[in-house]
Amino acid sequence: MADLSKIKAEFAASSNFLVALGDEKRQAILVALMADRACQGVRVSELTEATQLSRPAISHHLKILRDAKLIDYRSEGTKNFYYIVHETTEINQLQQLLGDVVQAMTTENQND
Repeated sequence: MADLSKIKAEFAASSNFLVALGDEKRQAILVALMADRACQGVRVSELTEATQLSRPAISHHLKILRDAKLIDYRSEGTKNFYYIVHETTEINQLQQLLGDVVQAMTTENQND
């Protein structure tokens, strides 16, 4: 039998990450950040052009992505440059969760 309490805890730990990834607009922002000059960072004005979202909408989505530790920014004077974070802890946690869910599903199917 699968350790459902472990899976429940893993879901809770990955919740913000899953919410951040689950929105198509945030996915579009992530893709835009991965394109071209992502290592140098991308300004909000460039993201509005790439995604066709308003500045306030971009700012809202950037906050969610930052809270989920998917992106960060650096400032140069009054300009902020957003970029993908190269830390993979959250991704590794999600991979562990998915692996545990697959194992639980496989175990359940074998017991039927």
